[in-house]
Amino acid sequence: MSNIDKVVLAYSGGLDTSVIVRWLQETYGCEVVTFTADIGQGEEVSPARAKAEALGVREIYIDDLREEYVRDFVFPMFRANAIYEGEYLLGTAIARPLIAKRLIEIANETGADAIAHGATGKGNDQVRFELGAYGLRPGIQVIAPWREWDLNSREKLMMYCEQHNIPVDFSSSKKQSPYSMDANLLHISYEGGMLEDPWAEAEEDMWRWSVSPEAAPEQATYTTITFERGDPVALDGDTMSPALLLETLNRLGGANGIGRLDIVENRYVGMKSRGCYETPGGTILLKAHRAIESITLDREVAHMKDSLMPRYAELIYNGYWWSPERRMLQAAIDESQQVVNGEVRLKLYKGSVSVAGRRSADSLFDGRIATFEDDAGAYDQRDAEGFIQLNALRLRIAADKGRKLI
Repeated sequence: MSNIDKVVLAYSGGLDTSVIVRWLQETYGCEVVTFTADIGQGEEVSPARAKAEALGVREIYIDDLREEYVRDFVFPMFRANAIYEGEYLLGTAIARPLIAKRLIEIANETGADAIAHGATGKGNDQVRFELGAYGLRPGIQVIAPWREWDLNSREKLMMYCEQHNIPVDFSSSKKQSPYSMDANLLHISYEGGMLEDPWAEAEEDMWRWSVSPEAAPEQATYTTITFERGDPVALDGDTMSPALLLETLNRLGGANGIGRLDIVENRYVGMKSRGCYETPGGTILLKAHRAIESITLDREVAHMKDSLMPRYAELIYNGYWWSPERRMLQAAIDESQQVVNGEVRLKLYKGSVSVAGRRSADSLFDGRIATFEDDAGAYDQRDAEGFIQLNALRLRIAADKGRKLI
């Protein structure tokens, strides 16, 4: 990579990426462009500008991507009801294709030869960033310092800062969280520290977005979500932007102890990893979306969607958002959502979300047919006998031939 003159770095302003700026300047002799994304991580991103300037960076991008993130990435994913390995709502994974997209856009705008990121060589994020980058700009060069340098501890990073006069707001005496955390508008994640023991219960003071279910209010909270074409557009009758709606659901869910998750997941790179997640708004949204689909989707469409979902979720988890197969699945999913309109009323209580009601002008639920009372001829129960006989035919033939079922 000796021909690199300019590189765009995904820059948080923290210790790792501040070291990476200077390391890129010295190792590659290149100009560094920094890109800081505000995707609702809950921390002020504007100080990143002053930190980058202090490191000699002349081209600095700080972008508010919250609305784009929820509208173009989170909501399309929730149309699919995507869950990885039965539990994980993909809060980290779904943010990476947006960051990769913006890195490439900035590289194109600034004439950069390469992009760089601070993901480690053990995790999924390196794969997600780089697959996205190569999918959007095949010839881009990628620098991943954690796969090249030997600064593999906090102490070594701090020593590098001292030796290279890197101004960062960290000192060895400052109390640091024992966890590796990542946050955006959809979730916050926790890894490392005592969580590396799968038997150890997560400490209560680790959680930041939610109260414990035991400490949640004694009275249930009710809220109503309005959907149009599969996307939530209003909360309790108030129309909201995608980011504001998700942010509001996060507050409601967190206050009621909703959205905590403790799992051991299979990383794409091959290892198992224990992680804890808080996804209060997403947990509510998933329940509501499935509820509105339950009365608006045709049975076979709903079942086909459910059969495709694990593959769709795996594509996102593994970093294939920009792949042709994900786009193909998305087209089918989005087609199904044309009739997913209406309202869902939810009950939030001590860590649980339950559906209290659902209604839609596009509902396929017909009370005249489904009733246990007199249906006034809407359904002829005698038709069921022939239906059963035809479906039992293959079973009866097999039994007649002596095929053992037990």
